[in-house]
Amino acid sequence: MGLRSFIHRLTAQKSSDSVPSGSFKLVLVINHDLKMGKGKIAAQSGHASVSATLKMGASKPNLLDAWLTSGQKKVCVKTTRDELLMLEQDAIKLGIQTVRVNDAGKTQIPSGSLTVIAFGPAQDDELEQLTGHLKLL
Repeated sequence: MGLRSFIHRLTAQKSSDSVPSGSFKLVLVINHDLKMGKGKIAAQSGHASVSATLKMGASKPNLLDAWLTSGQKKVCVKTTRDELLMLEQDAIKLGIQTVRVNDAGKTQIPSGSLTVIAFGPAQDDELEQLTGHLKLL
């Protein structure tokens, strides 16, 4: 989806799909095994945030709108690659959107390395059950 299409989705009349009330967030889970620098983590988290936003805009625009209007809360946590992959499978089973980011390998880490997975946007309590045990970055 291009930028023009995305902006149209944000400004177009909303569908009649119901959106649950409550608080929403996006959780970015960093692969701490890679020992990325702060700038690399920031760049990879940016990729994950933008991709998750675009994906949600295409699949569930009402949920995206609820997250955008509630302040676009984001939380960054860390874990190992193995646990990250298990969390992704659990999220899929729960119907929570996930977006993987794999590095291009042009700077600090090998090409194809899994750097971060974005979970959501989704309701706080859904994501808390999935990622609440992880340490903040």
